[in-house]
Amino acid sequence: MRFFATVLAVTMIASVPALAQHNNHQSPVGGGYVPHHGPPPSHGAPHEAPPPSATYRDHEGHPEAPHVHHNGEWVGHDYGRDDARFHLDHPWEHGHFTGGIGRGHIWRLGGGGPNRFWLGGFYFSVGAFDLAYCNDWLWDSDDIVIYDDPDHDGWYLAYNVRLGTYVHVQYLGA
Repeated sequence: MRFFATVLAVTMIASVPALAQHNNHQSPVGGGYVPHHGPPPSHGAPHEAPPPSATYRDHEGHPEAPHVHHNGEWVGHDYGRDDARFHLDHPWEHGHFTGGIGRGHIWRLGGGGPNRFWLGGFYFSVGAFDLAYCNDWLWDSDDIVIYDDPDHDGWYLAYNVRLGTYVHVQYLGA
């Protein structure tokens, strides 16, 4: 019994540095982090589109996609309110999403793909200009949080909890 207790004690002591190292090596974005709120309204100039060479990888280890830092900073949501990419002739054509918006409402993707996906019986579609930013989403299992887009009428932001990235989505109805 004494031998067992000694082995157990040595094993526990030896594992402390490994546990400490693991806790300090958290992903710089995503990894289960959920922003407290959506982005603030943009102060970008009207019709300001990203240049062809624009990058979202603002730090080592960050994705090449619009993302949210663990301090709540929304990277990539700083283009003007009148950016032509976001213009819709009929904003909220299928109504407003009423399923619950923001941090307190985490939804599990239920299937589909970027052109039409569902969560909790509600259907959405990713904006054509953001399709490249959701190639690594798991359309049948990722957790998503929907936020209002404060700048673009008819659009919402779908934030992927696992990856920390987000895309613009339109609500297609229930």
